[in-house]
Amino acid sequence: MSKNRSGSFIMGMLVGTAIGAIAGILVAPRSGRQTRQRLKKSVEALPELADDLAKTVQSQADRLSESTLRNWDETLQRLREAIAAGLEASKQERETLNQLDNGFSTKSAAKNSSPD
Repeated sequence: MSKNRSGSFIMGMLVGTAIGAIAGILVAPRSGRQTRQRLKKSVEALPELADDLAKTVQSQADRLSESTLRNWDETLQRLREAIAAGLEASKQERETLNQLDNGFSTKSAAKNSSPD
């Protein structure tokens, strides 16, 4: 979805730039020959503009990708630590319950064996 948005944005940017350049040249007060020369130069510059824009977008995507990967690694580390803490707490709780159960069993056995 994000790649689709980026592609649409880039395409819109290129089309908008081309339309803006052509409209600006056609509206400018120049002779027909000068206008055609400027149009030709503008059209010739479009591939370079598109290449620069693509490089910029790729650079931004790479930076975002690195940042996302770094954040993912940090999240995984925190998750591992949380799981380890949960396991430790569970182990301690189980030991506490076992001790309580053993104490209860001992008291119960003592009650049952004493004559009333």
